[in-house]
Amino acid sequence: MKMRQVTAMMMACLVAGSLMLGGCSAGESKASGSSDDQVIIYSNADEEAVDVMKETLDANGYEGEYMFQTFGTSELGGKLIAEGKNLEADLVTMSSFYLDSAQEQNTMFQDLTFDYTTISENDASDFYAPITKQEGAIIVNTELLKENHLDTPKSIKDLADEQYKDLISVTDIKSSSTAWLLIQALVSEYGEDGAKDVLKGIYANAGDNIEDSGSAPLKKVRAGEVAVGFGLRHQAVADKEDGLPIDYVDPTEGNFSLTESVAVVDKDNGDKADKAMEMAQCIIEKGRKALQKTYPLAIYEGEKDSDNKSAYPKVFSEKLTADLLEKHQELSEACK
Repeated sequence: MKMRQVTAMMMACLVAGSLMLGGCSAGESKASGSSDDQVIIYSNADEEAVDVMKETLDANGYEGEYMFQTFGTSELGGKLIAEGKNLEADLVTMSSFYLDSAQEQNTMFQDLTFDYTTISENDASDFYAPITKQEGAIIVNTELLKENHLDTPKSIKDLADEQYKDLISVTDIKSSSTAWLLIQALVSEYGEDGAKDVLKGIYANAGDNIEDSGSAPLKKVRAGEVAVGFGLRHQAVADKEDGLPIDYVDPTEGNFSLTESVAVVDKDNGDKADKAMEMAQCIIEKGRKALQKTYPLAIYEGEKDSDNKSAYPKVFSEKLTADLLEKHQELSEACK
């Protein structure tokens, strides 16, 4: 555990690589007031997290003082890398490993001016604060499992079994970081060579159902196009709670996670810069309780995992970086 104290006001920004985590589609939310005065927020977060952030800001006096725009992770990552401090946004929420890469390349984020203490040192930074941890899980259509006389898979390795031929959907790590959660689990459990053996079987079973979007496997399982998928755990939890024939399985290899964080772009725009920093602090200090209802893992000292926590939460042995992502992308390509 480590206390992150930061000194400096103004702004900070986010930066990143090129993938899609959740299934967030581009969209825009405008509030009333002068656009020149509004804090512009760019985010790759999915709908559940965006709703909580908006509600938190509105409830704490910022209604009408910001404009929220969402992007796929690959699109936002590309903008961060290409535009740096020239990014239109004042505040960004983004996958943490992307922010690290963007800061290294563009030095585009301002140190935070508020303190926080994370449970894990790996989640702490001078220039960003974690918002959520998003976990992967196996998703199943319970009706299709029965109709096709399929066993309920217990592990990711099970998805390579021939009984699931043409009945599973997974994401491509070249376009969606949801797939990285699956590959981290395989490499951690079976080593790189063992992971390749499993991935080859999974890709063969998936066939044309290797998706670009992180939410696509869940959508196909929900629609009954396939019986099994791998996606974001919290989305399957919500579908099950809504009464859909959807269930989720925490794979025995582990529920690996990716952290998304908030950062302030380093701009010299006076009061607007100060407001962006205040909003970042508000989201962290006022929004985490509501966020944990959907994203159960504790991040900050004093928090506890919520009741719907996963069975096998794990963290990859190496720090998540753009270089490690590229290495795992190459591993994945070799299995197709």
